[in-house]
Amino acid sequence: MDSVLELLKSIPWWAWILIFLVFVAVRDIFQRRHTISHNFPIVGHIRYMLESIGPEMRQYFVANNREELPFNRIERGWIYASAKKENNYEGFGTDRDIYAHQHIFINNAMMPYKLEDNHPNKVDKSFLPCAKVMGLHNKRRKPYRPASIINISAMSFGSLSAKAVESLNKGVKIAGAYHNTGEGGLSPYHSHGGDVVFHFGTGYFGVRAKDGGFSMEKMVALVEKNPFIRAIEVKLSQGAKPGKGGVLPGAKISKEIAEIRGVEIGKDVLSPPNHKAFSNVPEMLEFIEQIAEATGLPVGIKAAIGKLDQWEELADLMVSTGKGPDFIAVDGGEGGTGAAPPSFADHVSLPWVYGFSDLYKVFQKRNLTERIVFIGSGKLGFPAKAAMAFAMGADCINVAREAMMSIGCIQAQICHTNRCPAGIATQSKWLQNGINIPLKSERLAQYFKSFRKEFIEITHAAGYEHPCEFKMTDVEMNVDDHNLTKELNNAYAYEKDIVKFNGMQELKDCAYLGGKA
Repeated sequence: MDSVLELLKSIPWWAWILIFLVFVAVRDIFQRRHTISHNFPIVGHIRYMLESIGPEMRQYFVANNREELPFNRIERGWIYASAKKENNYEGFGTDRDIYAHQHIFINNAMMPYKLEDNHPNKVDKSFLPCAKVMGLHNKRRKPYRPASIINISAMSFGSLSAKAVESLNKGVKIAGAYHNTGEGGLSPYHSHGGDVVFHFGTGYFGVRAKDGGFSMEKMVALVEKNPFIRAIEVKLSQGAKPGKGGVLPGAKISKEIAEIRGVEIGKDVLSPPNHKAFSNVPEMLEFIEQIAEATGLPVGIKAAIGKLDQWEELADLMVSTGKGPDFIAVDGGEGGTGAAPPSFADHVSLPWVYGFSDLYKVFQKRNLTERIVFIGSGKLGFPAKAAMAFAMGADCINVAREAMMSIGCIQAQICHTNRCPAGIATQSKWLQNGINIPLKSERLAQYFKSFRKEFIEITHAAGYEHPCEFKMTDVEMNVDDHNLTKELNNAYAYEKDIVKFNGMQELKDCAYLGGKA
């Protein structure tokens, strides 16, 4: 035995490397799973290694500032700088191709809107509440006016980490915004003082009956126990994968998540495509009314847009019954934080601008727009894009990936693997340790405040006091050269309805305004 050890010790280090390479080469030749490794032993592994780090190489060294998707380097940089309260300006003019197809231009006024000395924005440059009140027209017992026109979109505890959710909730409290729970149920991490919109889908997590259906009893108990829940959102579909149920990989299902959702540890959670609580539009309308009556809260729906026949049916029922959702969140087919097959993410449902314009016209034709708070969701977390959305009829915007970036997301695009390097989209305790909750919550709040301040400045430049006053003719979009540039009303073939607005002071004094202690 000693002689064998002595022999092994006498072998030089380079020989060990050679032995290892010979072993790998033999293994490569005799395996049949990978053709490249079989045909090119050892060398083939270099190809796989380079392929695995290809996205990172392109992101940091190859792609230019405006080239990446879903968010390019300039967009990410603006969010990071805004969240850190750093200089988010650009020097030497824009490097964007302003003649590119679908580039938008906001028509500024000859003389900007002038703030009087006692104007609310003189005191708080980021004060920008929603101009409409959720639930007011349907006479809900607890109407709600969002105190911020930018809020956090549906992202569940489970898809996001505990520390990420807690950072977001504490951030919206500072910013006076609301936090949508996503369909994973209300967790302790959603309960740190921020306004909450409780969202559920076909899995009914948090309000789930023993048979897997919806429990009104649990819903009422949840709302009564948690008065910071200000509205309820029923998910019909999402932009990432409309018509396909939600998926949470088993690797992300911890004991805590399993208890909150009422599922098994370590097993993939597959929500069905369809709701058990209703199967058609009239039943859905009645379901909305039952929840609103039982809880007193505004109730809305979230969906990605494709075919319009059932939306037409819903609008007709709203006219004939006087009932209906208090708000509609329109999700863009651009996809979001939810993981999805490429065939769905790339091709199913319309992008936000097409989907929203189609849907808005359905309700406008029946004079229903005043009754509904329209929420836009789909890469709208930038002031100029928000101006376009408001000009088209949006009343609020929800952001998901932009909010994640404000607390440290680096767009690694591996949210579905449980290996998020920023600790945001993972249940790994080790990776979460890098999240400093007080710091990240301040950064989310600062991003929202910077966004609102810049959005207000754009609004004033266009001659208005509040973004709800934007008209379709205030925004132009490239079709080709300037002689063919179309204003939004010509591009999308409708005129946005006027939102009743009597000044920011009235919004500030509103009894239904969210964010108030």
